[in-house]
Amino acid sequence: MTSEDLVFLPATRVAELIRTKQLSPVDYMRTVLERIEACDPKVNAFAFLAADQAMDAARAAETRLMLGERIGRLHGLPVTIKDLAHTKDMPTQQGSLIHQNYQPTEDTPIVPRLKQEGAIVIGKTTTSEFGWTGVSHSPLTGITHNPWKFGYNAGASSAGAGAAAAAGFGPLHQGSDGAGSIRMPAHFCGVFGLKPSFGRVPSYPVSTGDFTSHNGPLTRTVADGALFLEVMAGPHPLDYTSLEAGPAAYSERLCDGIKGRRIAYSPDLGHARVDPDVAALVKAAADRFTELGAIVEPVATPWAAPGPELIRFFWAAHLTRLKPQLPTWESRMDPGLVACINAATEVSVADYQLARERKMAYIAAIHRWFEAWDFLLTPAVSVAAFPAEKLMPDHWPLHDWDWVSWAEFSYPFNMSWNPAASVPCGFTAQGLPVGLQIVGRRFDDLGVLQAAAAFETIQPWADKRPPLA
Repeated sequence: MTSEDLVFLPATRVAELIRTKQLSPVDYMRTVLERIEACDPKVNAFAFLAADQAMDAARAAETRLMLGERIGRLHGLPVTIKDLAHTKDMPTQQGSLIHQNYQPTEDTPIVPRLKQEGAIVIGKTTTSEFGWTGVSHSPLTGITHNPWKFGYNAGASSAGAGAAAAAGFGPLHQGSDGAGSIRMPAHFCGVFGLKPSFGRVPSYPVSTGDFTSHNGPLTRTVADGALFLEVMAGPHPLDYTSLEAGPAAYSERLCDGIKGRRIAYSPDLGHARVDPDVAALVKAAADRFTELGAIVEPVATPWAAPGPELIRFFWAAHLTRLKPQLPTWESRMDPGLVACINAATEVSVADYQLARERKMAYIAAIHRWFEAWDFLLTPAVSVAAFPAEKLMPDHWPLHDWDWVSWAEFSYPFNMSWNPAASVPCGFTAQGLPVGLQIVGRRFDDLGVLQAAAAFETIQPWADKRPPLA
């Protein structure tokens, strides 16, 4: 096996090789770090890399393995944490010069869970400034490049995680998703990303964005995503919004299939513009679910009409929490972020409460609609990757902050808390990946994983590798 083959092995296979002593955690970690050293200067997926610390942990993992001590589900596997999540032994800078070199005093809850199962946190992946945008650059770290095309968008605030997964920088990457920031990098980078039901994976500090941010996995295979979710999921006392139930047997039941399941397909939610090449690939992918025994029907989504107005109101309103930073930092912040903050400075408490009333009605309509359907299929994003220094593709109307116009498919399910995944469904004529979104009923994370796994069996993608050599 070549070193490149090794770094693209799924976590499920690596864990088995380590557990059966066919693969040394030290050798594996060294190979992954060598891959990062060779390719990350071109990708820029890391805001912070702890290579020496990772090698020390790999040596300790090998010692425990050889001594016959307890071996966790992720023993010796490298993982990354997005640079919005708090880590007590690595900086948490959130893509901003405002927090440059900031060192928290405690971990977010998923970090000790991963370590208890033997995972080794090797670094923090890049994010847009405070996670505000769907484009992969920040004032702190610059551009994170799409592994499929240098200089192109790797997508949203979990861009570093998506790019790292695509580039072979280890198999398991944590992301977070407040309006598509797991699913959009998965789409742009050609990997699997799952935004679980809200509260499935705990978070601390709890977000102030009206409970729309979800933690989840970015991986190359669905099975790896299921395994990673099993480890991260479950209630935690520091997150009062976390679900009481622990994770289901995602890995054990991943291959149950979706025969007889009712699947709705919407190419545009009734209002979204979609580039023709993206639309064609998504339509072809949706049609394939009939091969799996599912019933697929094109449908209307009347609940979707208020969505564009709601997301633009709340996205700007929630970012006004950063307004006190403007007098000191405005000239060193992302100009789009500043424009977004300023767009909502006149919003009153009464305006906000009335908008929340409309939002709750919108959410209720989504869940009523889902009573008739097991899953909804849509594009994950309206466009393929475009130059990362731009907020909008050249063929889309310009705006000083409204990137949401090409990402209308994600945010409804952040508001409604439904699980939603992006699975690779093909490449444009320019060789850029495209993602199919699979949305399930709230709490049916297992169902979404099963639907994604079923599609993976008839249209696999994990053997596709970006041209980084």
